[in-house]
Amino acid sequence: MDFDFTALETATYVFIGTLAFAAILVAFIAAAAIATIVLIGAMGMAWYTVKAVLGGLVHGINFAWDSLVHHAGQVEIPADFQPQVSPSTGSYSRVALRDS
Repeated sequence: MDFDFTALETATYVFIGTLAFAAILVAFIAAAAIATIVLIGAMGMAWYTVKAVLGGLVHGINFAWDSLVHHAGQVEIPADFQPQVSPSTGSYSRVALRDS
């Protein structure tokens, strides 16, 4: 049994063409959706990586600063500073401050 395409009406051709065009659109939208999901996943991984690196950097800076301040608090000044007259018009002398 041979199928004769010349026996089809124009409406049937339009219907088949519309289904083919719809299938092409569905394939394009599905590919775009998959690409979007992949990109969102990749950007999420990149965001968590940047967040971890910056968090580690901030933690390292805070740790270094804390160590520096702790070490500076342990240092003893070898001599007492003598009050000096300041060159300004103020009446306060220079003072070595501790634990401030």
